[in-house]
Amino acid sequence: MTVARTIIVTGCSSGIGAYCARALKSDGWRVFATVRKAEDLAALEADGIEALLMDYTKRDTIDSLVETVVERTGGQIDALFNNGAYGQPGAVEDLSTDVLREQFETNLFGWHELTRQIVPLMRARGRGRIVNCSSILGLIPYRYRGAYTASKYALEGLTLTLRMELAGSGIEVSLIEPGPIESRFTANSLAKINQHIDLEGSVHAKEYKRQLKRLNGRGQISRHKLGPDAVHAVLDHALNAPRPKPHYLVTRPAKQGVLLKRLLPAQLFYTLMRRID
Repeated sequence: MTVARTIIVTGCSSGIGAYCARALKSDGWRVFATVRKAEDLAALEADGIEALLMDYTKRDTIDSLVETVVERTGGQIDALFNNGAYGQPGAVEDLSTDVLREQFETNLFGWHELTRQIVPLMRARGRGRIVNCSSILGLIPYRYRGAYTASKYALEGLTLTLRMELAGSGIEVSLIEPGPIESRFTANSLAKINQHIDLEGSVHAKEYKRQLKRLNGRGQISRHKLGPDAVHAVLDHALNAPRPKPHYLVTRPAKQGVLLKRLLPAQLFYTLMRRID
């Protein structure tokens, strides 16, 4: 009898995580999907997915997740897909250090803690796959997204260093760098900017008003936005290819942005980036 491979997928209440958890289950994986809120468990469980509570900002929930998965699988964790994150909008000068720290707790430090607990289990078995869902903003900066961009730049560096350090261990590490993907990411960003930024008192008030119009769905919608299935397609390669890539760019804007950064003089490139909405 063939034992199904096991994978932990985080951030599965919606968007990329929810889609990939279900798609991987269809692909034959035993999926442990995490959410932060208890009300999001039932929808995943209804599809035969083992759903568990985990919040990257709460160390005890990470410990509990790993303990539960180890108990249920006997320590067989074949893959980890770190995905749960949010984007804090706002000009860098309007971000308090506490708000920036909160962004890093969710988008970096929690990922690091979960990963470092999983790596020894994979080492003991001599194999494993770790895939981190970064962003094109981990490679290219974007105005009014400094907190999110900084967290993803840091994730890129930490992940690539881990990849080098695990070379020869049987554990493969990859990054997925999506551009615009259909999800609740924008709605979550809207909540965060209203919660943490002084929209009326800022010198950037006029720009915030324009940005909020777009975040509320009244501005131009990206013609190049793809569904989460586009992320699953490259995740499948990262999990199954004999030699998975270090980087998987998803969406045309992401690929174009990286190409332009490579080809254009820095000053010209960043001038162009400054003009992008």
